[in-house]
Amino acid sequence: MASSPITFSGFNDIDFSVVLNSLMAQASVPLTALQSRQSALKTQVKTFDALFSQVSALRSTAAGLDDASTLSGVAGHSSDTNAVSISTSADAREGQYDVVVSQLARAQVTATATSAPDPNSTIVASGGSITIGGVSVAIAGPVTLQGLADAINETDGIGVNAAVIRTGPSTYRLTLTSTLTGSANSFTVTNGLTGGTGIGFVDTDGNGVTGDSAADNAVNAADALLTVNNVDVTSSSNTLSGVVPGVTLTLGKADLATTVHLMVSADSSALEGKLQTFVTTYNNLVKFLDDQRNAAARGETGNIGREPVLRQLKSSLRTALLGTYGAGAVSHLAEVGVEFTQQGTLEINERVFSAAVAADPDAVRQMFGGDNGAFSAVGAALEEYASSTGFIDSVKDRLSQQITSMDGQISNMQDRLAIQRSSLQQQFIAADQAMSRLKEQMNSLSSLSTTISAF
Repeated sequence: MASSPITFSGFNDIDFSVVLNSLMAQASVPLTALQSRQSALKTQVKTFDALFSQVSALRSTAAGLDDASTLSGVAGHSSDTNAVSISTSADAREGQYDVVVSQLARAQVTATATSAPDPNSTIVASGGSITIGGVSVAIAGPVTLQGLADAINETDGIGVNAAVIRTGPSTYRLTLTSTLTGSANSFTVTNGLTGGTGIGFVDTDGNGVTGDSAADNAVNAADALLTVNNVDVTSSSNTLSGVVPGVTLTLGKADLATTVHLMVSADSSALEGKLQTFVTTYNNLVKFLDDQRNAAARGETGNIGREPVLRQLKSSLRTALLGTYGAGAVSHLAEVGVEFTQQGTLEINERVFSAAVAADPDAVRQMFGGDNGAFSAVGAALEEYASSTGFIDSVKDRLSQQITSMDGQISNMQDRLAIQRSSLQQQFIAADQAMSRLKEQMNSLSSLSTTISAF
């Protein structure tokens, strides 16, 4: 709409600041339009950041379905998870196992026989060395009990954790605990520390070595002892892999009188949970793309709905999800219940999915993961958009360059407007001064006219 012309009236009773502001407002219209355009571009960059996050999240969930070795069609169940818990991998097979745990694996704990009245001020040694598990820790100067513990913990490859514990009022002792359980990870201590109040360890057999007799230790290293279906098993750790193929057992309690019943049976819930996470993340991305497209249709500013990369992304994903994969009984995601809705989102047909997993879980895993798997293809498609040199970053770079270019244009326009405003101010000041002089002349003529008329 054209602006109304500015008219002057009232001679020099004109508020030139109003006139100046009106003129500058008209002159600033191109600048305001450019600033609005730049603001919209900045909003688009932020929206592309949000898109990148959505694509990265989908890429991550696809990666969780890409490795066939992690996709198990079975699950383990324990009659007493406090005693023995069970987890399965893709290699697990259905079966039943009776487990009796007679002993848990334990780490050796050796404590000093002597104590200190405090951990941080009493000097317990000033020289010498202490050898733990064949690794020597030399002391070059005065150390407190805590200082000695720190020196031990800072020694690479020593295999123990040293700690200062309070055993009574003004009574502190040093404990050494093996970092690993099992009899193979026991250790001995040879004390060659000198000076200070002294450090001493229990040495039952008097041979100068602590830890080689059971009575020397607060806790002796021990292996886990159990039977699995009446077969004796020994382990240095309370976490056992390989005793049952594809199964990991974690021991939590020993009870020779209790049999823990373990069952590995068909169960698609874990795999379905991963798949549902992918479906939810995919649908969130589709909603994001649709929201941007609808915003563009409504003519809103700052959206990215008209950017071709959005249509390309949606098309690439749909192509990947509808492809043919694997070499087993199933080769399409729809055959395992992963279906497109009329709205372009995904959903899981649980009946079809459960039946496919029950019929041939290996075929489902092979179709999902691996080099020729569906989710490998999805990940590859997303890589083109979510990588540091992908399509999304390319568009952001283009927008950022436009924003930077506009910075220069805006600065130049602001400079020109500042010059224009200054020039107009000077002109208005001169006009006001001229009008003031004319008014003074008019007043003088009026006064002269009145004087002449009086004669």
